[in-house]
Amino acid sequence: MLAKRIIPCLDVRDGRVVKGTKFTNIHDVDDPKVLGKRYSEDGADELVFYDITASHEERQTSLEFVEQVALEINIPFCVGGGIRTMDDIKTILRKGADKVSLNSGALDNPSLIQEASQKYGAQCIVLSIDVKEENGQYLVYRNGGRINTRIDAIEWAKQGVALGAGELVINSINYDGMKNGFDITLLNKITAVVNVPVIASGGAGSINDFIELGKRTTADGFLAASVFHFGEINIPTLKETLNREGISVRIER
Repeated sequence: MLAKRIIPCLDVRDGRVVKGTKFTNIHDVDDPKVLGKRYSEDGADELVFYDITASHEERQTSLEFVEQVALEINIPFCVGGGIRTMDDIKTILRKGADKVSLNSGALDNPSLIQEASQKYGAQCIVLSIDVKEENGQYLVYRNGGRINTRIDAIEWAKQGVALGAGELVINSINYDGMKNGFDITLLNKITAVVNVPVIASGGAGSINDFIELGKRTTADGFLAASVFHFGEINIPTLKETLNREGISVRIER
């Protein structure tokens, strides 16, 4: 069984890591390179950085922090936000990121997934999907969770993988920042129809939430933000606990 990955998520705005609830009420946390280095030393398996206002402000991802992070850490990291073109992808990878995360840009131009996957390899191309459940339907939102596309999230996940996305990040807007656990139902619907790694995002509040995620879904990565940023969950302790519960994770010896 492949080890589950523990992935801190760092939302970046104006060069600073921030965190909110349901994509609103944003608060300052720390410097991206400082926090990234801390997580790398603590045993995180990967990091994800999102420039959370790039798409909404119709600009490219701020790249200064990407270079700084690449110099500070020794684990893989992914960067997303405002990525619309092949040139955007090339630049971010050249700055040192291991993966790029497509979201609104892929919704505007689905062929970007295919072109990028063919040029750089599916392992570099992550499709991030912001999902909100409304009246029993799982709908895709864009521009940092601001705009309802009316696209079915399950179908978009399938399409994204068919086009060449090598990994999915499923962000539950309903659960984001609520600390009541992950959206198990949504994750099981997604993992049932795709054959690539799925990263669960939104809702982590305790170690028990990670245990439930590991036992009730086949998600490959466990992503969280505030519980790590504010010291509520220690990554080594989380990994040791998951391992004792029979959930395979990488533990440094």
